[in-house]
Amino acid sequence: MVSEAEIRAKYHVLRHALNERQRRLWAGAEARALGYGGVAVVARATGLSGPLVARGVKEVSAPASLQAQQVRRPGGGRKPTVSVDRALREALENLVDPLTRGDPESPLRWTCKSTRKLAVELAAQGYELSHTTIAYLLLDMGYSLQANRKTREGSNHPDRNAQFEYINAQVRQRVEADDPAISVDTKKKELVGDFKNGGREWQPKGKPETVRVHDFIDKKLGKAIPYGVYDLARNVGWVSVGIDHDTAAFAVATIERWWKRLGRKAYPKSKRLLITADGGGSNGARVRLWKWELQGLAQRTGLAITVCHLPPGTSKWNKIEHRLFSFIGQNWRGRPLLTHATIVNIIAGTSNEKGLKVKCVLDEQEYPPKIKVSDEQMSALCLEPHDFHGEWNYTIKPKPK
Repeated sequence: MVSEAEIRAKYHVLRHALNERQRRLWAGAEARALGYGGVAVVARATGLSGPLVARGVKEVSAPASLQAQQVRRPGGGRKPTVSVDRALREALENLVDPLTRGDPESPLRWTCKSTRKLAVELAAQGYELSHTTIAYLLLDMGYSLQANRKTREGSNHPDRNAQFEYINAQVRQRVEADDPAISVDTKKKELVGDFKNGGREWQPKGKPETVRVHDFIDKKLGKAIPYGVYDLARNVGWVSVGIDHDTAAFAVATIERWWKRLGRKAYPKSKRLLITADGGGSNGARVRLWKWELQGLAQRTGLAITVCHLPPGTSKWNKIEHRLFSFIGQNWRGRPLLTHATIVNIIAGTSNEKGLKVKCVLDEQEYPPKIKVSDEQMSALCLEPHDFHGEWNYTIKPKPK
């Protein structure tokens, strides 16, 4: 018969190589081999509890149970702190969301809510947790790492949808009558020179095009200001690249260039022009110079110019953004805009699967900013507000001769 000392020696050799279940089964096998009193002998030799050795004997005696691979019975073992301490969860939530659940003076209110900083704050409250444990706990509480999302667009005017329906009706009417309907806007200003441009393009492996580290304007090259006109019916765009200021005079000059170069040829019999534009910027609904310059355009072309502005906070719905500017951005992604000529050529080479065509020219004229239009000049305009939101929808006609 195996002695208690021999069992102790064997256990001393094996215990570090066995997990909890394996130790239990080995002890049960030894006790079963000893027969009556074996549980007590093995318990004294190994230091394991008698009930644990007895359980091992039962498992060894029932071979079917040996097929289970679980080390502990379901629910066995010490419960993790995060699952039993409700105060811990509340303390963590107070730190993560102090604006609604915790102290408004919490130091994390204005700092990055990283798991390491949360661990430090919890340690000060008596909770010793690793940052990884905090991450798992936050996931269990329904939190996740999230970036900002651009969804807010400013005030939501009660007639927002009605204005879109009005614009849509105006555009349909003009297109059916074979009159020009255009969408206009200024694209983001671009620095000219060897500056980083977002996106990637194919280059020889390991040889990316080098650009400047800092985006400080080159005073010699300046900047580029693309102002676009998009023909809603013909899928044709026109872009003037300005080098001075983005003013209403520049905007209207671009529209006039489009009319003389493209519009007049496409709509030779038309006496009307519909412009859809944002509510702000150089072509804003409240910009006096915009209306003053349009009056001059009406006089020079003989066109009755109707303007429909998008409601406040809806600039991203302007058609020119999706049908023209987005494709220009795709065409020059990852390519430094070295010169104004480079910009003009890239814009002019823009196209898409739907047959988009773009014309582009460089406008080197000066457009001084902060030109004021007096009340007398405004009263002299031949401007007719529409019945529906006349501040957004109006028609400027040529003055009678």
